[in-house]
Amino acid sequence: MVKDLFERIQNNKGPLGKWASQAEGYFVFPKLEGELGPRMQFGGKNILNWSLNDYLGLANHPEVRQADIDAATQFGAAYPMGARMMSGHTKYHEQLENELADFVMKPAAYLLNFGYQGMVSIIDALVTKNDIIVYDVDSHACIIDGVRLHMGKRFTYKHNDLESMEKNLQRATKMATETGGGILFITEGVFGMRGQQGKLKEIVALKQKYNFRLLVDDAHGFGTLGKTGAGAGEEQGVQDDIDVYFSTFAKSMANIGAFVAADQDIIDYLKYNLRSQMFAKALPMIQTIGSLKRLELLRSHPELKDKLWENVNALQNGLRSRNFNIGDTNTCVTPVYLEGSVPEAMVMVNDLRENYGIFLSIVIYPVIPKGIILLRMIPTTSHTLSDIDETLVAFEAIREKLENGTYKEIASRTKVDLDA
Repeated sequence: MVKDLFERIQNNKGPLGKWASQAEGYFVFPKLEGELGPRMQFGGKNILNWSLNDYLGLANHPEVRQADIDAATQFGAAYPMGARMMSGHTKYHEQLENELADFVMKPAAYLLNFGYQGMVSIIDALVTKNDIIVYDVDSHACIIDGVRLHMGKRFTYKHNDLESMEKNLQRATKMATETGGGILFITEGVFGMRGQQGKLKEIVALKQKYNFRLLVDDAHGFGTLGKTGAGAGEEQGVQDDIDVYFSTFAKSMANIGAFVAADQDIIDYLKYNLRSQMFAKALPMIQTIGSLKRLELLRSHPELKDKLWENVNALQNGLRSRNFNIGDTNTCVTPVYLEGSVPEAMVMVNDLRENYGIFLSIVIYPVIPKGIILLRMIPTTSHTLSDIDETLVAFEAIREKLENGTYKEIASRTKVDLDA
């Protein structure tokens, strides 16, 4: 007997979907309103927002808004029509690619419509069934999904663990010798959940012993790290040794789209083999021209990054001085680790939003281990020191309530699954 395909879906909503009836519209899929920035509205109330990836505050920069308006006025939302290979190629796309390549110190670059889709397709295009992939176990979902398409062997190493990296490179080397393939090593410039930089310098050093190519997803590093903002590779002095560099526009560039940069022959290959771009409509002109303006500001206004780091240091030092556990982040991403259950986390975040006016991202099991609550904050250039002081006061208050059992008691009276 053939089962109804939807039977499983109807009976099992998945590890996150099972919370939908209690969480949707508030903890997940919340509706934020108002101008993008630190001060917005949620549920009819003003909130201090720590949940936007607008690192450099470009989303509402007047020059950016005007560039977007001008592009929309001149070209509309449809232009260009068709994939770039067929009818959607313009001088503006080429200009943006050239400027991005120059900025990240690579010979060539290629635009992507979306970061997630782009990374999946890059991995698919770079390897064959004879090749071996080695990647960090904490890699972003776009990397994991790209690896899933791989028909050959793959190995994961423990997060940022050099011994595990080398062990798996040894396994991959043995396997690739048998298959006649090569090795693609994948990591991130910045791990967006914990805020740690990938150990790029140490990984590059392993090239002296093992023959592999390095692909780096630097979504959170681009614009925030390095002397010029070129990312984690520049920060660690190994940008030249990254074989394929990737970043999205959805963070520091406050836009939609992404790019990949590498040697000219690799980019030429990807242009003709990257299925997500070959068979998709070109990046619209609003995003393309808008990204040119954003990149111009990123290059010409280093004070944006300076202010960002002033805020990052004030927030992270303030949390550390108050004995909050923020792990070993060495980037803008600011995680705060607390101990508690999922129901306690829900009550705590409700308290933060309703009584303290603080809006941030909450990460719970199964994304992280049971018993841990991760409150994730993204400082931006647009935040103020007053915003930070207000947040630190609120955090001390909620920690006290968590530790003295207030949230546990409230959760016990609330319709929440206490088995979590």
